[in-house]
Amino acid sequence: MADRRVVSGQHRKDSSSTSPSSPSHSIDSSNSSLDNVPGSVPRLSVSHHDGAGVPVRDEVPLLLGEKIEAVYQDIAFLCPFSSTGTGPIRGTLTITNYRLYFRPHQRENPVILDIPLGFVARVDKVGGARTPGDNYGLEIFCKDIRNLRFALSKVDGHPRKDIFESLTANAFPLSHSGELFAYTYREQYPGNGWSVYDQAEELRRLGLPNESWAISRANEKYQLCDTYPAVVGVPAMISSEELVEVAKFRSKGRIPVLSWLHPDSQASITRCSQPLVGMAGRRCREDERLVQNIMDANAQSHRIYIYDARPKVNAVANMAKGGGYESEDSYQNAEFVFLDI
Repeated sequence: MADRRVVSGQHRKDSSSTSPSSPSHSIDSSNSSLDNVPGSVPRLSVSHHDGAGVPVRDEVPLLLGEKIEAVYQDIAFLCPFSSTGTGPIRGTLTITNYRLYFRPHQRENPVILDIPLGFVARVDKVGGARTPGDNYGLEIFCKDIRNLRFALSKVDGHPRKDIFESLTANAFPLSHSGELFAYTYREQYPGNGWSVYDQAEELRRLGLPNESWAISRANEKYQLCDTYPAVVGVPAMISSEELVEVAKFRSKGRIPVLSWLHPDSQASITRCSQPLVGMAGRRCREDERLVQNIMDANAQSHRIYIYDARPKVNAVANMAKGGGYESEDSYQNAEFVFLDI
């Protein structure tokens, strides 16, 4: 759905161990902000070998309800930011029902990966058992445009199939008859999240109701538009019956409603969806009156600017699907502007 705005008035308009691959601060066993976060639990130690056969113990941060699903030793991470000639970074890969956690064997400035599995968009196998060369492993594509590459050894018998299945099962739980971690964690908040934002209070902050604008409850049961709040700001001169007709003329019932009001000049920004003019050039008198009332709500305004975020060619193409855009012939004192986004 195109983003549209009607503008009325005279205004036109570290941590040292963190690497660029990490989505958040790196977590060190000796210093972590998770230790003081309510809802966290003691860290779970995972032992591995440092390459010389010496056992090393590292701690994986765990949230309430988080559990370790698999641990893989001596995995090579192909870090794109490593110095030339240093080779892959070897370490331990831990997969939980919430995160991918990679801790290298190196002790100085370790490149730690601590990535929530919700960031993962796709997991691909690279190379095959019979593919010549060393191009064999896994590549993880993240939703924040990062790619993580892990190299595995064929001769060492790294269980690529197991790693792949563990990653995909925990990164995409709904596709594997699992449950999203949010329902396991069930974070507790001190207040009622539904009352964090109060639309009526926000409209009162803007100065409503006043002689030009009113707080309407025409959408109280979401009968006009199920994606709008129950209360909306509309011009005081428009009736609830007229709003019903306007909703029939706007895509998905998204009528022009107030988003912002200047406290002094009363210049306003209202938002709405595209009108359903279609190829026949349908009109709606109630919609035209509503747009005129938006301009009249500011006594200093003699023009109203209608901004359409789409390129004009897209708006014209939508007319074949029943949509379209307002005609300056039907909306008096209106100036139409396409933003070509």
